[in-house]
Amino acid sequence: MIGKEIRLERIIDRNSRKTVIIPMDHGVTVGPIEGLADMRTAVSKVVAGGANAILIHKGIVRAGHRGTGKDVGLIIHLSAGTSISPDPNAKELVCTVAEAIKLGADAVSVHINLGAETDKEMLAQLGQVSERCLEWQMPLVAMMYTRGQKIKNEFDVNNVKHAARVGAELGADIVKVPYTGSVDSFTEVVQGCPVPVVIAGGEKMDSDEDIFKMVEDALKAGAAGVSIGRNAFQHKKPDKMVQALSKMVHEGASVTEAVKILQS
Repeated sequence: MIGKEIRLERIIDRNSRKTVIIPMDHGVTVGPIEGLADMRTAVSKVVAGGANAILIHKGIVRAGHRGTGKDVGLIIHLSAGTSISPDPNAKELVCTVAEAIKLGADAVSVHINLGAETDKEMLAQLGQVSERCLEWQMPLVAMMYTRGQKIKNEFDVNNVKHAARVGAELGADIVKVPYTGSVDSFTEVVQGCPVPVVIAGGEKMDSDEDIFKMVEDALKAGAAGVSIGRNAFQHKKPDKMVQALSKMVHEGASVTEAVKILQS
């Protein structure tokens, strides 16, 4: 597993064994939303804040939007679906592992919505990508959600820990899931998943303290870091927000200390 280990070192901090990933793939799903209209500026700000990795689609890499002046891990997202699709929960593969390698990726990611009408097709995609990642020694991030008619609450611990376990069972090296709302419940998620678990940031939150409290509690539960998009790149100070998140994840900074970083 030498190849994967080398690449994972560009995603996961060598000392803390945790990661701060900033997903910026939203342009495919919802278009050029606030914070992502100018991708060069957006990427540069989160990189300046100390993100371990950014997560973007292949076309943005080809356009040269990978940050300036400071290196950052590159995760290329292989899945796509739009909010105006007849089934927004359906995701299709739009990039291959081989293509991601050619573009200089350090890892790839896929999005799975368990419970969706097309979840069997998405599971097949995960299995296919996992096989290619093993062949090419490419780390795989699985974004695991539960969404569909049978899902009453996608944040329910039973749904989330099931989703996390599916990602690990099918070969993911890092699993991304929603936070379940409490330290005790998220501990169940982490304990039931044999690979590192990172939390999604979700929709834009009302306050910085809410974001930091969620991160603090997730870390207490054993999370291996965060994968936070809107609450980072849409912040009025994206670089400071990422810096604060990095201090929490890698150095154990408190909510109060994180707030002070934003105010500095």
